[in-house]
Amino acid sequence: MKYYAVIDTNVLISAMLKWNSIPGNVMELVFSGTIIPLLNEHIVKEYREVLSRPKFHMTEEIIQNTLTEINQLGIYIDAEDVDIVLPDPKDRVFYEVVMAERKTEDAYLVTGNIKHFPTKPYVVTPRQMMDIIIENIEGKIFLH
Repeated sequence: MKYYAVIDTNVLISAMLKWNSIPGNVMELVFSGTIIPLLNEHIVKEYREVLSRPKFHMTEEIIQNTLTEINQLGIYIDAEDVDIVLPDPKDRVFYEVVMAERKTEDAYLVTGNIKHFPTKPYVVTPRQMMDIIIENIEGKIFLH
């Protein structure tokens, strides 16, 4: 089964800094094709800007390889403006992309800053995303 998800920048950064973590597990599922990342040019630009911050000590090669992989696996979404006020205006694009995709597919917004977004069943933490996937796997095993 495939899952469509907008990955908030904080999840990507957490994964890159500590791969053996729940955000790392989420990104492993992105790189294995289980989670299809939903993107647009603003999201990818933010990924690059944040990954490039000196405090994270990421080489250009690591940044480029990561973004190339995400670009190859992802789906670019043309998102319309959504009439919503969020605590951080930069988060708006992530919400707009998930809302655009939800018109045709189940899609999630995976974030470590759950309080920055409306309380919706599709706005989930990395742990909740993992739980959704595990529950579906276990349900299929149980049914067969």
